[in-house]
Amino acid sequence: MHRFLRLILPAITLMLLFSSFAPNETHAQARVLGDILDRMDRNNKTLSSLRADVTMAKQNAQLGGDPEITKGTVIYAPRKGKDALVRIDWIKPDESLAVVDGEYIIYRPRLNQAYTGKVNKAKGNAKANGALAFMNMSRVQLNANYTAAYLGEGTLSEGTKTFHLQLTPKTKTSYKTAELWVDTNGMPLQSKIVENNNDTTTVLLTNLRKNINLKGTDFVINVPGGTKFVKS
Repeated sequence: MHRFLRLILPAITLMLLFSSFAPNETHAQARVLGDILDRMDRNNKTLSSLRADVTMAKQNAQLGGDPEITKGTVIYAPRKGKDALVRIDWIKPDESLAVVDGEYIIYRPRLNQAYTGKVNKAKGNAKANGALAFMNMSRVQLNANYTAAYLGEGTLSEGTKTFHLQLTPKTKTSYKTAELWVDTNGMPLQSKIVENNNDTTTVLLTNLRKNINLKGTDFVINVPGGTKFVKS
């Protein structure tokens, strides 16, 4: 149970901001950061749906070694004034996660079990959607909840050029900081979070198909009769 419910938010290392920066450098950084946030805001306003491949890497800070890699597909649909709809179908292990109206369900067919609960209390695969939450935030929401810093340009594993950002929560959360890798269109393609216990999770989106037709039923996991439900 605890292994299944291990936290899988994305992760980051904290960047130090030196007070010795010259004023013109600080202003230049602010201008670049403002431009990136504007791009993210425009992307947020024009993104009506998304289908993509997703790769998640979990790293246990105490055990070290190679990260645990999981791959699958994700569909995502933002909703005005509500939490986005999310569904992730993982491969090896075979399991599906759906998030609707703050509730999650994780179905594990090989065990004939389904886990349900509130997203804000989740401690495992149910929090994978946290990596996608930044796509549903406006610039106003980002500024209200995070202190943002520009870390420079970055290149993802498949070669995409990105802007690299750090987001530090303004209030206490289950994680210390988050990093985002954002493409030139303002789309967050990778997120990485370091939790308070220093475990890290990185989520990468590839092969994106934006603004496709998705139905509400696409986010419903059909659980067969006889499945054992576990309330988390």
